[in-house]
Amino acid sequence: MKKIVGRVSEDERNEILTLFERRNGLRELAKALTADDTKLYNRLVADMGKTATSFQGWWDRMSEKYGWERAENGNWEIDFKSCEIYLVTP
Repeated sequence: MKKIVGRVSEDERNEILTLFERRNGLRELAKALTADDTKLYNRLVADMGKTATSFQGWWDRMSEKYGWERAENGNWEIDFKSCEIYLVTP
């Protein structure tokens, strides 16, 4: 089930969009990279960790700021076009 629980500003949307695109790009790079190049691999792993922390931090900050509804086993999604936030539950 998907339910609208809020909306963010365009600037806030742009912040999470940048992190979303970066996270996806790093995931694609990880698929192509082998552990043979340890220096590059270690940089990738570190960047993925930093990006994941920033991504989750955005959701934590926005949910606290806007007081979005939560649900057990639920997660939030954003519609990048409308800036609407959805609570998605099984």
